[in-house]
Parts: sequence; structure tokens; C-alpha cells
Amino acid sequence: MVRSVNALQSDALFFTGDIVNSRADEMDDWYDVFRQFQAKYKLSVLGNHDYGDYVNWADAAARERNLDAVKAIHGKLGFQLLLNERTVLEKDGQQLHIIGIENWGQGDFPKLGDLDKAAAGLQRSDCMVLLSHDPSFWEAFVIPSALHPELTLSGHTHGFQMGIETPAFRFSPSQWIYKQWAGLYTEGEQHIYVNRGLGTVGYPGRLGIWPELTKITLRKA
Repeated sequence: MVRSVNALQSDALFFTGDIVNSRADEMDDWYDVFRQFQAKYKLSVLGNHDYGDYVNWADAAARERNLDAVKAIHGKLGFQLLLNERTVLEKDGQQLHIIGIENWGQGDFPKLGDLDKAAAGLQRSDCMVLLSHDPSFWEAFVIPSALHPELTLSGHTHGFQMGIETPAFRFSPSQWIYKQWAGLYTEGEQHIYVNRGLGTVGYPGRLGIWPELTKITLRKA
């Protein structure tokens, strides 16, 4: 994985959440691996699993300590964690604004993402990319937004870790839950790319839905 990522020679790496399944100590054996990723900019957001909601903690304080530890992981790995905030990348005199929101999902998933707060001060004319773990946020808030972010990057679905993908046909049970479940989707001048993820959750395998690293090249229109 590290060799594949570094071979891309990317200007920026984006990690769209779920660094752990539940507990911060799940990362203990992986620090040396993740620190090998190379890019000038490394940015990340939280996913629903990062909040520790799938563990019966002794009390609320224990859950908060775990969440604080999960947030600290990103810095230890050299990633800038964006919590309803933004930063700017620069290359060849050009600026790209990266907006990162906390998780927002349908149903019982955490609803902490705040686009207005994260993008405060930006104008529609600014070039921007939004990092949102759950693709549900795109239709609920991004498309209706007057800010009109052109590109959103998400994950979360894993493509259900099960499906069929051919040049002529795609199917996964994930599409019964998420309208945008894997790959690129477009609405007018706005786009979302949903990465299929690298890991697993629920069952330790994938059938027909391969792990994915996504390389995206942005060009001036």
C-alpha cells in the first residue's frame, strides 16, 4: 500500500475518515507504516467509526478520551485533521482551498458536519475541494449550498465490500442505501467521488469490490 501510494507522487494525500473501527489503540501497530506516506500536503477528516459509538464505554468521559486519542493519531502520522475547518494548498502560484467537515450521515450516524462553519470566508469563485466521509452529505448540503463546491471526496460505503463491477454493469447492495456508493457522480457543475476504501468492516473480506486508491488530477478549465 505504501509503495503504491508513494509511486503516485501526489502533491496531496486525502484520507476521508475511519482511521480505526472503534478504539484508538487499534492503530498502535500501524504508526510506522502510515508515517511512510509521502506528499507535501496530507489532510484528513473523521468518519463515523472514529467517534467510538460502537463500544460500550464505562462512561462518557472514557468515550471522549478515546475520541481525543483518535484525533491525535492524525497529527502523529503527519496528517492535518480538518474538523469543520479549511486550509489552502498552493502550487505554481495557484490556490486550492480544502474544506474538511466532521462526519454527517443519515439515520443514527453522527451529524456533526457543518459546511457553513468549515467554509466561512470563502466565495463561490474560489477553487475548492470538500472532504466529507459520508457521501450522503453531498445531496443534503453541498448541492443546495450557495458556495457550490465543485468537487467532494467521500468514502464510507466500502461498496458494501460485495458486488459486481464491469465496464458495462455495476451492482452492489450498497446502492439500496446510498445513491452515490462508488466512483464518480455529477450534478450540474458539481462532482463527488466515492472511494471504495482499503479496509473492511463487519466481515474481513471483499467479493467483487476491490480495495481502492484514487488518483485525481485537477486541471484549470
